[in-house]
Amino acid sequence: MNRARPSLDPELRELLADMPLMSELSREVLEQLRRLPSTPVEPLLAHRQVVRRETTVRAEDGAAVPLSVFSPASTDRTTGMPCVYWMHGGGMVMGDRFSQIDIPLEWLDAFGAVVVSVDYRLAPEATGTTLVDDCYRGLMWISGHSEELGIDPARIVVAGASAGGGLAAGVCLLARDLGTPAIAGQMLICPMLDHRNTSVSSRQYSGEPGVWTREMNEFGWRAVLGDLTGEVSPYISPASAEDLAGLPTTYIDTGSAEVFRDEDTDYAGRIWAAGGQADLHVWAGGFHGFDALYPQADLSATARRTRTDWLARLLNRSSSAQPARTDLVP
Repeated sequence: MNRARPSLDPELRELLADMPLMSELSREVLEQLRRLPSTPVEPLLAHRQVVRRETTVRAEDGAAVPLSVFSPASTDRTTGMPCVYWMHGGGMVMGDRFSQIDIPLEWLDAFGAVVVSVDYRLAPEATGTTLVDDCYRGLMWISGHSEELGIDPARIVVAGASAGGGLAAGVCLLARDLGTPAIAGQMLICPMLDHRNTSVSSRQYSGEPGVWTREMNEFGWRAVLGDLTGEVSPYISPASAEDLAGLPTTYIDTGSAEVFRDEDTDYAGRIWAAGGQADLHVWAGGFHGFDALYPQADLSATARRTRTDWLARLLNRSSSAQPARTDLVP
């Protein structure tokens, strides 16, 4: 097999050298990873003026799906606040609603955005459309409680990283097809979009340890699909959607040196082909999740700043200038 692959960014390569890597996942390894301490959110909130609220929504089968809501503590509002609805990464098999939460909290700082993060159920315990349905239920809760949350319903952005990026894409397809709710934009950060795992980039990052390899990706998709045979729903695997027309304006970024590079760039191209708007950024030398793992790196800072700039333009365009309530109760 041709092992030629794009070089890593020099600074990121040096940082990655100290990280223990693996080439494959198994049920035993997954159980070990799940026993590791979860992401502590309190240090991220300590220096912020934030009102935190915990709530749950009910899935169709009655299961409780937790949501964390982070709102700016200031009540000096003249217009409805934007909202970022966050879906965490973790290959659809690990992580929780606080994973990578530092990314959307930067947008709370920058725009006074309300951040809502969902604890969707994980595979292999949950399979099929359960994960994306959990996320969609959370989105419907946000839409239905927009006045209570003090948010502008015209400025709800769906966002996620890795598996969360794939779920965000699935949620936007589902909302499009069901006709509700309105979504101002989708931000897909190195999204996990295609269960087929057959791209050139997936083959390039196979057979050797990495942050997320083809073999690890296959494990994640097997866990999600379970016993499913036949056609895979595009809400589970968005790259399998036949039609990408009518989606909200989209931001996609990925690294040149990662397994999802080609499925992500293809998804942007298909949005353009369908007449939609998409900003695509392929960060040269970036591996999977580089900016979440090493936010201090120069390339990471550039990637984060570029997303924030895009979000600023989007929120400015989509503002409906509706008055916001100032009596939000946490």
